[in-house]
Amino acid sequence: MGKSTGFMDYERKDGAVVAPEERIGNFLEFHKSLSYAEQQKQGARCMACGVPFCQAGMMIAGMASGCPLHNLVPETNDLVYKGKWEQAYERLSTSHPFPEFTSRVCPALCENACTCGVDGSPVATKENERAIIEYAFENHLVSGRAPSVRTGKKIAVIGSGPSGLAAAEMLNRRGHAVTVFERSDMAGGLLRYGIPNMKLDKRVIDRRIQLMEQAGITFRYNVNVGVDITGEEIMKEFDRVILCCGASNPRDIKAEGRDAKGIMFAVDFLKEVTKKLIANKYDSEKTIAETAFSFKSVKGKHVFVIGGGDTGNDCVGTCMRLGAAEVRQIEMMPKPPISRAPGNPWPEWPRILKTDYGQEEVIARFGYDPRIYQTTVKEFVKDKRGNLKSVILVSLQSVYDEKAKRYVMQPVEGSEKEYKADLVLIAAGFLGSEQYVRDTFGVACNERTNVKTEAGAYETSVKRVFSAGDMHRGQSLVVWAIAEGCAVAKEVDSSLMGYTNLK
Repeated sequence: MGKSTGFMDYERKDGAVVAPEERIGNFLEFHKSLSYAEQQKQGARCMACGVPFCQAGMMIAGMASGCPLHNLVPETNDLVYKGKWEQAYERLSTSHPFPEFTSRVCPALCENACTCGVDGSPVATKENERAIIEYAFENHLVSGRAPSVRTGKKIAVIGSGPSGLAAAEMLNRRGHAVTVFERSDMAGGLLRYGIPNMKLDKRVIDRRIQLMEQAGITFRYNVNVGVDITGEEIMKEFDRVILCCGASNPRDIKAEGRDAKGIMFAVDFLKEVTKKLIANKYDSEKTIAETAFSFKSVKGKHVFVIGGGDTGNDCVGTCMRLGAAEVRQIEMMPKPPISRAPGNPWPEWPRILKTDYGQEEVIARFGYDPRIYQTTVKEFVKDKRGNLKSVILVSLQSVYDEKAKRYVMQPVEGSEKEYKADLVLIAAGFLGSEQYVRDTFGVACNERTNVKTEAGAYETSVKRVFSAGDMHRGQSLVVWAIAEGCAVAKEVDSSLMGYTNLK
């Protein structure tokens, strides 16, 4: 398989990254690409190991190991090594409809399950994929061609996030007529409004949507299903319906003073920044200069981000670009270890400390790590006008709950500390799908308010109505949403045609 000694002959090399002090001056993507010749060497590092966990996409100890899309990673890496870029794209596209998204935002489950990473650096599979898809776009290999035969079947996809787009793409390829309903003004869901531009340039989404429209997919924007149109009306018009509305109920923080002005959900904050950027035609300098919010500007403010995940980090990075005077990030859980603990062996997902781009930027600009571990907000303190002026934080400790039979985080008495704060962004995750969408179709939900289906299946309690993505499985990764979109497309196709030839 390719160069058998490649993993010994070549060190891992990633594309250059713009320095933190420079990149916080704009909202442009800051990960640069290697030359195609250099990328081929990275493909040569693939070991072609006997059991490629990189493409397994299986659950181990409750965590994903390898790619949920089951990309044929060793084969694709081999084609990269040989410089057969067109064949590499053909191979990758058999399992993956949107490599341009995951190669930018995925945490690389494939690389964390790479055998080469057991005692060294894993193969740069994520960057290999990005090189493949960008080569394909540059050389007009990515088609917006409509299928030659139509089945006469009509499908409605509710929501244009990654799962909805994947389902629409696959079913359109099959020849079904697909209409995507989106309550926002543009397609992409959290790809567009939940991930900032420096992580996923919105023109990358625009490029793909344009091709999907050319291929015959209809997008209906500013249509809030369950408000502007009922589920009954949609069911009358379409043969099948797929609910891909995400897990869009943000988790709130219950603390005294929560009604203070200056507290905002992270997704609303990120959406407003992205809208301003798009309105300014992606002019980063103008956006930084003009972005302001109805309650206050970010520039010169003391910001606290509640939540230690990817969305919290995206808020940190966004605030750095908008000129915050101080940014802190609150994390309830303890600080992870630097390396794998004995109870977290390969190929499990590594539960280790990761310093992401936003945190790197705070360290570079202010000289401190913004993360405060094992901490939560006890109180939001308001001034006389109701504006947020500070937060009172309290430390947490892990205590075994006899009733729940598990460890829980409990406040440490007397550990309260007060910090100046002008803006708080809540990035504490999501609680499930929105009720009004479920109600308009009458579908059942589980205890987590995700749409209920049989295990391993996607049809809901209402015949002809299916669900996929975060609305079905709960808050998860973009790659899982795409995988679910592809899977639901197969099930829908089978229900319509009696069989499916979708891969």
